[in-house]
Amino acid sequence: MSKSITRRTFTKATAAATLGLATAGATRVLGANDRIRLGVIGVGLRGGQLMDAFLQHDDAQIVAMCDVCKSTLEQANQKWADGKAATCGDFRKLIERNDVDAVVVATPDHWHAIQMITACDAGKDVYCEKPMSKTIHEGRRMVEAAKRNNRVVQIGTQRRSAKVYAEAAELIASGKLGKVTVGRAYSISNMYPKGMGKAKPSKPPNDLDWDMWLGPRPMRPYQSNITPFKFRWWNLYSSHITDNGTHFLDIMRWLIGDLAPARICALGGKYAVDDDRTIPDTLEAMFEFASGRLIMFATYEASGHRGLPRSAFVELRGTQGALYANTGWLEVMPERGGRFQGDRKPRMEPIKRKFSEPSHTVQHTRNFLDCVKSRGKPNADVETGHRSTTMSNLANISLATHSLLQWDAQRERITNNQAANELLHYEYRKPWKLG
Repeated sequence: MSKSITRRTFTKATAAATLGLATAGATRVLGANDRIRLGVIGVGLRGGQLMDAFLQHDDAQIVAMCDVCKSTLEQANQKWADGKAATCGDFRKLIERNDVDAVVVATPDHWHAIQMITACDAGKDVYCEKPMSKTIHEGRRMVEAAKRNNRVVQIGTQRRSAKVYAEAAELIASGKLGKVTVGRAYSISNMYPKGMGKAKPSKPPNDLDWDMWLGPRPMRPYQSNITPFKFRWWNLYSSHITDNGTHFLDIMRWLIGDLAPARICALGGKYAVDDDRTIPDTLEAMFEFASGRLIMFATYEASGHRGLPRSAFVELRGTQGALYANTGWLEVMPERGGRFQGDRKPRMEPIKRKFSEPSHTVQHTRNFLDCVKSRGKPNADVETGHRSTTMSNLANISLATHSLLQWDAQRERITNNQAANELLHYEYRKPWKLG
């Protein structure tokens, strides 16, 4: 959106034209200049960030919003739609609207599969936040739903649309770094000693539909340190390796060019932080690929010092050089011969790149809008999102079963631990089910 047009002015000018344009059961055929009418499910923190990113583009408009918290919904409607968007507390009502071309899913992780599949079956394209699914079974069903309905689905691993990581992938694919055998990344924040705190069960806020928030998960008393936001530290609804770790795992999997790991092992626990969390405060996960590579991801929440040089997002170590990258920069440090190697000269020239590009989320939403019109494959398509989310879900299964897992990526089954396969999905609370 140009600087001369504010988000509020843009919404006022277009909102009146968004209602009642589609006939019942019809799917609009979009031209290059058409505006894409978005319905957003989950309009809290991340949902708001996504609406902000989408409205940077002149051809996107927010026509409907859904949230289980009425006050959050009202505030979001005023902020991003000048109070003109249609609102509801049941996502199904938003999905069935004829004036919605595409649905944005920004709800807690345990809702993603049901909402994305419902939207695809209703003929809507979908932008779905990461992690794509809570279980591996859900992820495969989501892929199937997108394919059978011929829907464009973008998963919210926004670094897939960043130039810096695209160039890093090209460098590794070119062979300049030699054989890459190791990838590493960390998510670090010292939450010691009290973490997210402790809270007793209590009555839900009057404006929160707690039953709908829980959805397919078991009924339980409301607790103030579950929602909003803190559900990420409860394993029934999310986990740190699926929530934040999926970003890192997705980038490393992309850069090395492999489909899926063959062996997975995760270790960790609640070692130091005294709060109500049901996930580790310290965790390390390792993934071995048949191509001869290791990827390692760690989350440390009981110590805060950085894990990589210059606060790099990822590290990829090759026989000729090591690559480090983060928003705005990329660096390759040459390798030299080590023990028993006579040649100690640098094996390649050092590389330093700086990147000046828009927000990765703005670029990612742009890519989604373009693909909705062209029917092309988005940068983080549903199969890509599923494969990367599967890695984090496998780490959680390894942690839960205290076992090293052998993974058949074609059959999507664990081959050495039948009990672990039982954790590929869970039984939904009635009446919820996958489409």
